[in-house]
Amino acid sequence: MAKNNKRNRSYTKEFKDSVLKRLEQNETVVSLSEELNISKSTIYQWVRTHNKKQHNNTINLKSKNNWTSEDKFQVVLETATLTEIELSEYCRRKGIYVDEVKVWKEQCLKANQITVEDPKELKESLKAEKELNKELERELRIKEKALAETAALLVLRKKANAIWGDPEEE
Repeated sequence: MAKNNKRNRSYTKEFKDSVLKRLEQNETVVSLSEELNISKSTIYQWVRTHNKKQHNNTINLKSKNNWTSEDKFQVVLETATLTEIELSEYCRRKGIYVDEVKVWKEQCLKANQITVEDPKELKESLKAEKELNKELERELRIKEKALAETAALLVLRKKANAIWGDPEEE
């Protein structure tokens, strides 16, 4: 497996392959690093080397949350011609679910569907909305004036009652 001194340890090809195989089975670099007492950077270097050599069987270390649109599109392209069994195997290698790939495919297909709306309809709709807005603003101003008038009358009644007394008391 490895020499005892920690700095310049060397690992056999079989050991590296076993670590890479475990990564393909969705174990994390962090957990393997802690379990085997190997630095994370060493494992990442093994993965990079493996991915350069094996173009069709790469190990993907991205978590689901770190997939960019480009990555998702690439997965959709790579899986477009695969059968269900091949797709399942591919997804296991990448650490993703088949359903996610299907959703990504739908998103890619819908991304290019453009909904074209008639400019005349849009102008008419905008004009109608502006008219409605004007009417509502006019109504709001009238109600604000009525409210202000009512408030003024209440204040005047209160003052009159304070000066001349409450007419209901007599």
